[in-house]
This record gives sequence, structure tokens and C-alpha cells, in this order.
Amino acid sequence: MTAKLIYDPLSGPIRYACGVSGSGTNYDKIYEGDPDKHHLVFSNAPLCAGVLKAKDRGVPVALLDSTRYFKEMWGLEKIPRYGVERNSYDMAIMTLMEQGLNGRPDLICLAGYDLWIGDWMANRYFPHILNVHPGDAGKYVGLGWRPTAKAILAEESSVKSTVFFVDASDDGGPILVQSRSLPLSAWDDGLRDIRRFAEKTNARTLPQFREAAQREGNMLYTSLEQVSASIQEVLREQGDWEIYPFAVHELIAKGRVALDGRTVYIDGVQMPAEGWQVDTYGFADSIG
Repeated sequence: MTAKLIYDPLSGPIRYACGVSGSGTNYDKIYEGDPDKHHLVFSNAPLCAGVLKAKDRGVPVALLDSTRYFKEMWGLEKIPRYGVERNSYDMAIMTLMEQGLNGRPDLICLAGYDLWIGDWMANRYFPHILNVHPGDAGKYVGLGWRPTAKAILAEESSVKSTVFFVDASDDGGPILVQSRSLPLSAWDDGLRDIRRFAEKTNARTLPQFREAAQREGNMLYTSLEQVSASIQEVLREQGDWEIYPFAVHELIAKGRVALDGRTVYIDGVQMPAEGWQVDTYGFADSIG
């Protein structure tokens, strides 16, 4: 198998789509990285702030309210992850997206899009969907504060965020970039009791820690959630918001990224499973 470019600049100007469902802060950073790149915003939440930002910028939008769609079309209150019902929604919103771009996008960026990607969408567009994960995606899965909490319980000294290619798994696609490490030492005071309790009870997973905290009647699980959420906010600014626009504009849009199966190449250099490490390469123009 030969590594194939994700996007070849010789094919013409890149066209990308951003999926948003909330505040649109990740979309902001991607947009600000190069406001002139032709793109479209799609959303399952037509009144969200991310959609309003796109409209204010004169960016075309594709909208399909997922809650209303599944209730009126299928009589479902809960949005399914799999099945014909879910595929029908993904097909519908992606049709609107492709019509707005007059063809398939070169890249789809999930920027706070709150629907897990269904199999049909993952298989149709892989490896042209990117997402950002609030942790080391190779080690710690989960939403929100959970990857940070898992890293704390695993006795990591730092955390990092990850941009990865979306496949049909749960955040298990090939890793493109990982941010610079954020040392946890700044939160030593807030983590002291949590770390001591984890060591005393040998609780090294979230379920183990929650069970131990409940058994002893303390509030340390809540404390772990709170401090992890605080760390994640800093990681978002110093990690996610740096590596996402870098991945889009400086790596993929410049034709620097190729994929051979699950192996990522940047500037012709095979990356480790952890992808481009900002700790190692910074935001270099080339490593070839």
C-alpha cells in the first residue's frame, strides 16, 4: 500500500466544512487561521452560537435540526448512534453540505459537533474527517473532563490534547497531532488529597475511584471532576486551539499529510502512533 495525500494543493484551493452544535469556539480558531479559505458550516442545532457566527461572517450554512428530525421522521426522542434511522439523518445533512459546496469537501472538521459520527458518514468520508480530543487519544478516551481525570489517576505528570482522523470507532482513529504537554504541577494543591486517596485505595480508574469515594463517604470524586474540568479549560486554550488550526491550515492544506492504512506521514516522514508531537517538532514548516 502506498501513502496517499489527504489533500493535494495541485488539485485546486481546499474546500472544507465545519460541524458545530454549540459555541463554535473551535470553529473560531480554524476560521481565524485563514478566513479566506472557502468553507461551509453545517449543524444539527440551527440556533447555536456557532451557526450565528458563520452567518455573521457570510459563510454558507447547512442546517438540519436533529431533535426535530428524529422525532418527526422516526418518532424517536433519543438520537440513535447506529442504524437506518441514523444513516438517513447523516445522508440528509451531508447532502445539504455537499450541495452547498458543490461537491465533496476536501476536509470535514468537527468543531464541537455533538453527534457521534455514524458508520455511513465515517465510511464515506474517511480519512477526511478531523476531530479534537481533550486528552491523549491513544490512552484516555471519554468526553469532557474524563480524559484528564484518567490521566491524573494513572499518575501522569502532564496532559495533552489530540487531533485525529475520525473513523467508525470511538475516538480511535489515526492520530495526526498532539499538543505540547501541559504540566499538572500547577494544580498540585488541588490534586494532593485526590492523589493520596487514589494511592491509599489503589484506585487507578474512574469507576474504582468513584466506588472508593462513595464507600468512604467523601467528596473526592466531585473534587476530581472539578479540578479536571479546570485543567481541561486551560488545555483547550493551550492545546486544542493551537493544534486544530495548525493541522488544518499548515499541515493538510499545504499537502504535507499522507496516510497509508493507519500510518500517518508528514513531509514524507513516518509518524509514530502518537502523531506529530508539538513537544518535539513545535510548529515547524518542515521536518523532511
